[in-house]
Amino acid sequence: MRILVVEPYFGTSHRSLVEGFIDRTSADTELFTLPPNKWKWRMRTGAWTLAEQAFGIAPCDTIFASDYLDLPAFLALGPPWLKDCRKVVYFHENQMTYPLRAFDERDFHFALTNIETALVADAVVFNSEFHRREFIESVETFSTKFRAYFPDGLARRIEDKSCILPVPLDIDEMPPPAHKTGALKILWNMRWEFDKAPEAFFEQILALQDSGADFQIAVAGEAFQNYPKIFDTAREQLADRILSWGFLQSRKEYLDLMANCEVVVSTAVHEFFGVAVAEAVACGCFPLLPNRLAYPERYPHECLYNTDEELRARLLEMAHNPAAIRETDFRRLVHDLDWKLILPEFEALLEG
Repeated sequence: MRILVVEPYFGTSHRSLVEGFIDRTSADTELFTLPPNKWKWRMRTGAWTLAEQAFGIAPCDTIFASDYLDLPAFLALGPPWLKDCRKVVYFHENQMTYPLRAFDERDFHFALTNIETALVADAVVFNSEFHRREFIESVETFSTKFRAYFPDGLARRIEDKSCILPVPLDIDEMPPPAHKTGALKILWNMRWEFDKAPEAFFEQILALQDSGADFQIAVAGEAFQNYPKIFDTAREQLADRILSWGFLQSRKEYLDLMANCEVVVSTAVHEFFGVAVAEAVACGCFPLLPNRLAYPERYPHECLYNTDEELRARLLEMAHNPAAIRETDFRRLVHDLDWKLILPEFEALLEG
């Protein structure tokens, strides 16, 4: 089997999935990528650039692409053999339901690109059941609202060829949890963006500090140019509590940091899967997560909270008795994400 892997946004979990697959598969692969910036331009014109590259390679049997690819444009602008390939698209996210900032207005061009790509694909893969359900329901609602402009049954056509495959992890890469003593170590390792609700996170951390609880905080995750300013404010207010602050370029340092923490906290208002949380859990952290989004389908109820007040109470309890969570190995919660277990499913799907 010969696979053309196409990733117009070669960064974050998109890159991790692509590299993890190519490093492990026995199939012959070709890789087309574009840098992970200006995502709107990647969705609008990335297919034009990448289709040109296809004229320079031998034909493949399967196309494996992400949701950032305008698949119909890629097929139309590339060599004729592309249309004969099996086409599998992995949806890390979608532009139908991705949350917007208060001052943004949704550009439905990108949502329609996602729908067109899903319709043209032979198989549509989502990273969680929550993501699949939300996307299919939004397509159904959207096409019903504008029924005069859509053929019937679009959502069902996509659903019938969809499946769930989570983002795999290299479990062997993860260091064993460090021997922990002293103050509770709390980890934030999400992107520094509004959809991760950092204001809600730091509100609870600052309240924990005001209570006199003993803890340290590690803030990792990738920051972009216009990150929420709460990160600067919190850094000043938590100066005496900081174990680490900012994105770590070294993968080893990042993994070691996670292995040295006891609890990873999410306050996200958007999460289709949660790679950052899964990696922290694979390094031994207890996940303390909102009871919404994709989290409940993967993590048991003892890892979930329903209100900000409950999050604060749970953190305070852990800070007073960190030994209670140090006694349990939480890595079992994500062992099913091991590449060794999931690779055969990817290969079978791509082969058809």
